[in-house]
Amino acid sequence: MEPAQITVAIMSTMNTTRIVLEYMQSQDMPRRNSDQPRRRLQRGEESDEEIDMDIDLSQGTGPSNVEIMVSLGQVHGVERRFWAWETSTDWWDHVVLQVWDDSQWLRNFRMCKATFMELCYLLSPALKGQDTRMRAALTVEKRVAIALWNLATPDSYRSVGNQFGVGKSTVGAAVIQVARAMKDLVISRVVTLGNVQSIVDGLAEMGFPNCGGAIDGTHIPILAPEHQATDYVNRKGYFSMLLQALVDHKGRFTNINVGWPGKVHDARVFRNSGLFRKLEEGTFFPDHKVTVGDVEMPSVILGDPAYPLMPWLMKPYTGSLDSSQDLFNYRLSKCRMVVECAFG
Repeated sequence: MEPAQITVAIMSTMNTTRIVLEYMQSQDMPRRNSDQPRRRLQRGEESDEEIDMDIDLSQGTGPSNVEIMVSLGQVHGVERRFWAWETSTDWWDHVVLQVWDDSQWLRNFRMCKATFMELCYLLSPALKGQDTRMRAALTVEKRVAIALWNLATPDSYRSVGNQFGVGKSTVGAAVIQVARAMKDLVISRVVTLGNVQSIVDGLAEMGFPNCGGAIDGTHIPILAPEHQATDYVNRKGYFSMLLQALVDHKGRFTNINVGWPGKVHDARVFRNSGLFRKLEEGTFFPDHKVTVGDVEMPSVILGDPAYPLMPWLMKPYTGSLDSSQDLFNYRLSKCRMVVECAFG
Protein backbone atom coordinates (compact mmCIF):
# COMPACT_ATOMS: atom_id res chain seq x y z
CA MET A 1 0.00 0.00 0.00
CA GLU A 2 1.28 3.48 -0.85
CA PRO A 3 2.08 5.92 2.03
CA ALA A 4 -0.69 8.29 0.87
CA GLN A 5 -3.24 5.47 1.00
CA ILE A 6 -2.06 4.55 4.51
CA THR A 7 -2.59 8.14 5.62
CA VAL A 8 -6.11 8.29 4.17
CA ALA A 9 -7.03 5.00 5.82
CA ILE A 10 -5.78 6.20 9.21
CA MET A 11 -7.47 9.59 9.05
CA SER A 12 -10.79 8.06 8.01
CA THR A 13 -11.10 6.16 11.29
CA MET A 14 -12.14 8.11 14.37
CA ASN A 15 -10.48 5.80 16.87
CA THR A 16 -7.20 5.97 15.02
CA THR A 17 -7.48 9.76 14.92
CA ARG A 18 -7.86 9.88 18.68
CA ILE A 19 -4.70 7.75 19.12
CA VAL A 20 -2.75 10.07 16.86
CA LEU A 21 -4.03 13.16 18.67
CA GLU A 22 -3.04 11.74 22.05
CA TYR A 23 0.47 11.04 20.74
CA MET A 24 0.81 14.54 19.28
CA GLN A 25 -0.57 16.19 22.40
CA SER A 26 1.88 14.27 24.59
CA GLN A 27 4.70 15.72 22.50
CA ASP A 28 3.34 19.31 22.84
CA MET A 29 2.44 19.70 26.51
CA PRO A 30 2.35 23.55 26.61
CA ARG A 31 -0.71 23.50 24.38
CA ARG A 32 -2.71 21.75 27.13
CA ASN A 33 -2.72 21.89 30.90
CA SER A 34 -1.71 18.44 32.08
CA ASP A 35 -3.81 18.87 35.24
CA GLN A 36 -7.00 19.62 33.29
CA PRO A 37 -9.14 16.48 32.97
CA ARG A 38 -9.91 15.39 29.45
CA ARG A 39 -13.54 15.33 28.39
CA ARG A 40 -14.54 12.35 26.29
CA LEU A 41 -16.02 13.43 22.97
CA GLN A 42 -19.51 12.39 22.24
CA ARG A 43 -20.52 11.16 18.84
CA GLY A 44 -20.77 14.07 16.44
CA GLU A 45 -18.60 16.41 18.55
CA GLU A 46 -15.32 17.76 17.29
CA SER A 47 -12.44 19.24 19.29
CA ASP A 48 -10.30 22.21 18.36
CA GLU A 49 -7.25 19.99 18.20
CA GLU A 50 -8.92 17.79 15.60
CA ILE A 51 -9.87 20.80 13.50
CA ASP A 52 -6.35 22.19 13.75
CA MET A 53 -4.90 18.87 12.68
CA ASP A 54 -7.17 18.65 9.67
CA ILE A 55 -6.10 22.10 8.58
CA ASP A 56 -2.41 21.30 9.13
CA LEU A 57 -2.68 18.15 7.06
CA SER A 58 -4.32 20.00 4.21
CA GLN A 59 -1.49 22.51 4.31
CA GLY A 60 1.21 19.82 4.44
CA THR A 61 2.41 20.75 7.95
CA GLY A 62 0.86 17.89 9.92
CA PRO A 63 2.47 14.70 11.10
CA SER A 64 4.32 12.76 8.44
CA ASN A 65 3.48 9.26 7.40
CA VAL A 66 6.46 7.95 9.35
CA GLU A 67 5.36 9.78 12.51
CA ILE A 68 1.89 8.32 12.25
CA MET A 69 3.25 4.81 11.76
CA VAL A 70 5.60 5.24 14.73
CA SER A 71 2.67 6.36 16.89
CA LEU A 72 0.84 3.16 16.01
CA GLY A 73 3.85 1.03 16.94
CA GLN A 74 4.20 -0.32 13.41
CA VAL A 75 7.61 1.20 12.70
CA HIS A 76 10.54 0.77 15.06
CA GLY A 77 13.80 2.61 14.76
CA VAL A 78 16.66 0.25 13.91
CA GLU A 79 20.25 1.25 14.40
CA ARG A 80 22.17 0.08 11.35
CA ARG A 81 25.92 -0.31 11.42
CA PHE A 82 28.69 -1.94 9.43
CA TRP A 83 30.98 -4.43 11.13
CA ALA A 84 33.81 -6.82 10.36
CA TRP A 85 35.75 -9.26 12.49
CA GLU A 86 39.08 -7.92 13.66
CA THR A 87 41.83 -10.24 12.40
CA SER A 88 45.61 -10.16 12.66
CA THR A 89 47.85 -10.02 9.59
CA ASP A 90 51.14 -9.66 11.49
CA TRP A 91 52.36 -13.13 10.47
CA TRP A 92 52.09 -12.33 6.76
CA ASP A 93 53.15 -8.68 6.93
CA HIS A 94 56.07 -8.94 9.36
CA VAL A 95 57.23 -12.56 9.31
CA VAL A 96 56.72 -14.04 5.86
CA LEU A 97 57.43 -10.91 3.81
CA GLN A 98 60.26 -9.54 5.95
CA VAL A 99 61.92 -12.45 7.75
CA TRP A 100 61.60 -15.64 5.69
CA ASP A 101 64.50 -16.62 3.45
CA ASP A 102 64.28 -18.54 0.16
CA SER A 103 64.53 -21.94 1.84
CA GLN A 104 61.41 -21.19 3.90
CA TRP A 105 59.60 -19.90 0.83
CA LEU A 106 60.47 -23.08 -1.07
CA ARG A 107 59.26 -25.33 1.75
CA ASN A 108 55.93 -23.56 2.15
CA PHE A 109 55.08 -21.98 -1.22
CA ARG A 110 57.12 -24.34 -3.48
CA MET A 111 58.92 -21.35 -5.01
CA CYS A 112 61.46 -18.74 -3.97
CA LYS A 113 60.40 -15.20 -3.15
CA ALA A 114 61.71 -13.75 -6.43
CA THR A 115 59.60 -16.22 -8.43
CA PHE A 116 56.61 -15.41 -6.23
CA MET A 117 56.94 -11.67 -6.86
CA GLU A 118 57.32 -12.25 -10.60
CA LEU A 119 54.15 -14.37 -10.56
CA CYS A 120 52.28 -11.62 -8.71
CA TYR A 121 53.39 -9.11 -11.33
CA LEU A 122 52.07 -11.32 -14.14
CA LEU A 123 48.74 -11.90 -12.39
CA SER A 124 48.15 -8.34 -11.16
CA PRO A 125 45.94 -7.25 -14.12
CA ALA A 126 43.36 -9.87 -13.16
CA LEU A 127 43.70 -9.82 -9.35
CA LYS A 128 44.02 -6.16 -8.40
CA GLY A 129 40.99 -5.31 -6.25
CA GLN A 130 39.34 -2.07 -5.16
CA ASP A 131 38.92 -0.82 -1.60
CA THR A 132 35.41 -0.57 -0.15
CA ARG A 133 33.93 1.42 2.73
CA MET A 134 34.07 -1.68 4.93
CA ARG A 135 37.66 -2.79 4.37
CA ALA A 136 40.70 -2.46 2.15
CA ALA A 137 41.02 -4.93 -0.71
CA LEU A 138 43.49 -7.79 -0.42
CA THR A 139 46.77 -7.03 -2.12
CA VAL A 140 47.73 -9.13 -5.13
CA GLU A 141 50.66 -10.59 -3.17
CA LYS A 142 48.44 -11.71 -0.31
CA ARG A 143 45.80 -13.15 -2.63
CA VAL A 144 48.40 -15.19 -4.53
CA ALA A 145 50.06 -16.32 -1.28
CA ILE A 146 46.74 -17.57 0.11
CA ALA A 147 46.09 -19.59 -3.03
CA LEU A 148 49.62 -21.04 -3.18
CA TRP A 149 49.60 -21.94 0.51
CA ASN A 150 46.31 -23.77 0.07
CA LEU A 151 47.53 -25.61 -3.02
CA ALA A 152 50.88 -26.52 -1.46
CA THR A 153 49.54 -27.79 1.88
CA PRO A 154 46.66 -30.00 3.04
CA ASP A 155 45.30 -27.23 5.28
CA SER A 156 41.57 -26.42 5.39
CA TYR A 157 40.18 -23.06 4.31
CA ARG A 158 39.64 -22.15 7.96
CA SER A 159 43.25 -22.96 8.87
CA VAL A 160 44.62 -20.97 5.92
CA GLY A 161 42.33 -18.07 6.80
CA ASN A 162 43.63 -18.03 10.36
CA GLN A 163 47.20 -17.94 9.05
CA PHE A 164 46.59 -14.91 6.84
CA GLY A 165 43.98 -13.11 8.95
CA VAL A 166 41.04 -13.57 6.55
CA GLY A 167 37.79 -15.53 6.51
CA LYS A 168 37.51 -19.01 5.06
CA SER A 169 35.20 -17.75 2.28
CA THR A 170 37.93 -15.31 1.28
CA VAL A 171 40.38 -18.20 1.02
CA GLY A 172 38.04 -20.12 -1.28
CA ALA A 173 37.49 -17.08 -3.47
CA ALA A 174 41.24 -16.40 -3.67
CA VAL A 175 42.02 -19.96 -4.79
CA ILE A 176 39.48 -19.76 -7.64
CA GLN A 177 40.52 -16.24 -8.68
CA VAL A 178 44.22 -17.07 -8.77
CA ALA A 179 43.64 -20.34 -10.65
CA ARG A 180 41.58 -18.56 -13.32
CA ALA A 181 44.12 -15.77 -13.61
CA MET A 182 46.95 -18.26 -14.03
CA LYS A 183 44.99 -20.11 -16.72
CA ASP A 184 44.25 -16.90 -18.63
CA LEU A 185 47.53 -15.01 -18.20
CA VAL A 186 50.38 -17.35 -17.30
CA ILE A 187 49.99 -20.89 -18.65
CA SER A 188 50.49 -19.94 -22.30
CA ARG A 189 53.72 -18.10 -21.33
CA VAL A 190 55.15 -20.74 -19.01
CA VAL A 191 54.00 -24.09 -20.40
CA THR A 192 55.67 -23.94 -23.80
CA LEU A 193 58.00 -26.14 -25.81
CA GLY A 194 60.86 -23.66 -25.74
CA ASN A 195 64.20 -24.44 -27.37
CA VAL A 196 63.86 -27.95 -28.81
CA GLN A 197 67.55 -28.36 -29.57
CA SER A 198 68.56 -27.68 -25.97
CA ILE A 199 66.01 -30.28 -24.80
CA VAL A 200 67.32 -32.85 -27.27
CA ASP A 201 70.91 -32.14 -26.25
CA GLY A 202 70.05 -32.38 -22.56
CA LEU A 203 68.30 -35.75 -22.86
CA ALA A 204 71.06 -37.04 -25.17
CA GLU A 205 73.58 -36.35 -22.40
CA MET A 206 71.37 -38.41 -20.10
CA GLY A 207 71.53 -41.34 -22.52
CA PHE A 208 68.70 -41.15 -25.08
CA PRO A 209 69.21 -39.60 -28.55
CA ASN A 210 66.84 -37.26 -30.41
CA CYS A 211 64.35 -37.14 -27.55
CA GLY A 212 62.05 -34.16 -27.00
CA GLY A 213 60.64 -34.99 -23.57
CA ALA A 214 59.09 -37.51 -21.21
CA ILE A 215 55.35 -38.01 -20.68
CA ASP A 216 53.34 -39.38 -17.78
CA GLY A 217 50.10 -38.86 -15.87
CA THR A 218 49.40 -38.12 -12.24
CA HIS A 219 46.23 -38.19 -10.15
CA ILE A 220 45.08 -34.98 -8.44
CA PRO A 221 42.88 -35.79 -5.42
CA ILE A 222 39.43 -34.15 -5.45
CA LEU A 223 36.25 -34.29 -3.39
CA ALA A 224 33.62 -36.72 -4.62
CA PRO A 225 31.53 -34.99 -7.32
CA GLU A 226 27.74 -35.00 -6.94
CA HIS A 227 27.15 -36.77 -10.25
CA GLN A 228 28.97 -39.77 -11.78
CA ALA A 229 31.22 -40.05 -8.75
CA THR A 230 32.29 -43.61 -9.64
CA ASP A 231 33.98 -42.31 -12.80
CA TYR A 232 36.43 -40.37 -10.64
CA VAL A 233 37.55 -43.30 -8.47
CA ASN A 234 41.05 -44.25 -9.65
CA ARG A 235 42.79 -47.59 -9.38
CA LYS A 236 44.15 -46.61 -5.96
CA GLY A 237 40.64 -46.14 -4.60
CA TYR A 238 40.28 -42.37 -4.17
CA PHE A 239 38.57 -39.63 -6.20
CA SER A 240 40.86 -37.81 -8.60
CA MET A 241 41.35 -35.96 -11.87
CA LEU A 242 44.13 -36.83 -14.27
CA LEU A 243 46.95 -34.50 -15.24
CA GLN A 244 48.97 -35.55 -18.29
CA ALA A 245 52.24 -33.71 -18.70
CA LEU A 246 55.22 -33.64 -21.04
CA VAL A 247 58.41 -32.27 -19.50
CA ASP A 248 61.88 -31.40 -20.76
CA HIS A 249 65.29 -32.50 -19.47
CA LYS A 250 65.09 -30.07 -16.54
CA GLY A 251 61.60 -31.15 -15.46
CA ARG A 252 59.89 -28.07 -16.87
CA PHE A 253 56.37 -28.60 -18.21
CA THR A 254 56.16 -28.19 -21.98
CA ASN A 255 52.60 -29.51 -22.51
CA ILE A 256 49.72 -30.32 -20.14
CA ASN A 257 46.24 -31.83 -20.38
CA VAL A 258 44.03 -31.89 -17.28
CA GLY A 259 40.42 -32.71 -16.41
CA TRP A 260 39.82 -36.36 -17.26
CA PRO A 261 38.18 -38.48 -14.49
CA GLY A 262 40.58 -40.61 -12.45
CA LYS A 263 39.05 -43.85 -13.70
CA VAL A 264 40.22 -43.22 -17.28
CA HIS A 265 43.36 -45.00 -18.46
CA ASP A 266 46.46 -42.93 -19.26
CA ALA A 267 46.51 -44.23 -22.84
CA ARG A 268 42.97 -43.01 -23.48
CA VAL A 269 43.78 -39.56 -22.12
CA PHE A 270 46.82 -39.42 -24.37
CA ARG A 271 44.97 -40.51 -27.54
CA ASN A 272 42.34 -37.80 -26.97
CA SER A 273 44.81 -35.00 -26.28
CA GLY A 274 46.01 -32.25 -28.55
CA LEU A 275 49.57 -33.44 -28.00
CA PHE A 276 48.78 -36.80 -29.63
CA ARG A 277 47.26 -35.11 -32.69
CA LYS A 278 50.23 -32.79 -33.12
CA LEU A 279 52.74 -35.62 -32.77
CA GLU A 280 50.75 -37.75 -35.20
CA GLU A 281 50.71 -34.90 -37.72
CA GLY A 282 54.39 -34.18 -37.14
CA THR A 283 53.77 -30.55 -36.16
CA PHE A 284 54.76 -30.57 -32.48
CA PHE A 285 58.53 -30.96 -33.03
CA PRO A 286 60.41 -29.50 -35.99
CA ASP A 287 61.32 -32.06 -38.62
CA HIS A 288 64.61 -33.23 -37.17
CA LYS A 289 65.75 -36.81 -37.82
CA VAL A 290 68.95 -38.62 -36.90
CA THR A 291 70.37 -41.93 -38.06
CA VAL A 292 70.95 -44.58 -35.39
CA GLY A 293 72.74 -47.57 -36.93
CA ASP A 294 70.88 -48.07 -40.18
CA VAL A 295 67.55 -46.63 -38.89
CA GLU A 296 66.35 -43.08 -39.48
CA MET A 297 64.95 -41.89 -36.15
CA PRO A 298 62.46 -38.99 -35.78
CA SER A 299 62.17 -36.86 -32.65
CA VAL A 300 60.50 -38.97 -29.98
CA ILE A 301 59.02 -38.71 -26.50
CA LEU A 302 59.40 -41.31 -23.73
CA GLY A 303 56.60 -43.02 -21.83
CA ASP A 304 55.99 -45.91 -19.45
CA PRO A 305 54.42 -49.26 -20.49
CA ALA A 306 50.88 -47.80 -20.20
CA TYR A 307 51.40 -45.75 -23.39
CA PRO A 308 51.13 -47.12 -26.94
CA LEU A 309 54.30 -47.77 -28.92
CA MET A 310 54.45 -45.28 -31.80
CA PRO A 311 57.15 -44.20 -34.28
CA TRP A 312 57.50 -41.03 -32.18
CA LEU A 313 56.84 -42.55 -28.70
CA MET A 314 59.27 -45.00 -27.12
CA LYS A 315 58.32 -47.28 -24.21
CA PRO A 316 60.26 -49.99 -22.33
CA TYR A 317 60.59 -53.57 -23.49
CA THR A 318 58.63 -56.08 -21.44
CA GLY A 319 59.03 -59.80 -20.81
CA SER A 320 62.33 -61.68 -21.01
CA LEU A 321 65.05 -59.23 -22.05
CA ASP A 322 68.48 -59.62 -23.59
CA SER A 323 71.38 -57.36 -22.70
CA SER A 324 70.72 -54.78 -25.44
CA GLN A 325 67.03 -54.52 -24.50
CA ASP A 326 67.93 -54.22 -20.85
CA LEU A 327 70.35 -51.39 -21.68
CA PHE A 328 67.65 -49.70 -23.75
CA ASN A 329 65.22 -49.86 -20.82
CA TYR A 330 67.83 -48.50 -18.43
CA ARG A 331 68.55 -45.45 -20.57
CA LEU A 332 64.85 -44.84 -21.25
CA SER A 333 63.98 -45.07 -17.56
CA LYS A 334 66.85 -42.78 -16.59
CA CYS A 335 65.57 -40.08 -18.96
CA ARG A 336 61.91 -40.69 -18.08
CA MET A 337 62.62 -40.04 -14.41
CA VAL A 338 62.51 -36.30 -15.14
CA VAL A 339 58.71 -36.39 -15.36
CA GLU A 340 58.43 -38.34 -12.10
CA CYS A 341 60.61 -35.76 -10.41
CA ALA A 342 58.54 -32.94 -11.92
CA PHE A 343 55.38 -34.38 -10.37
CA GLY A 344 57.20 -34.88 -7.08
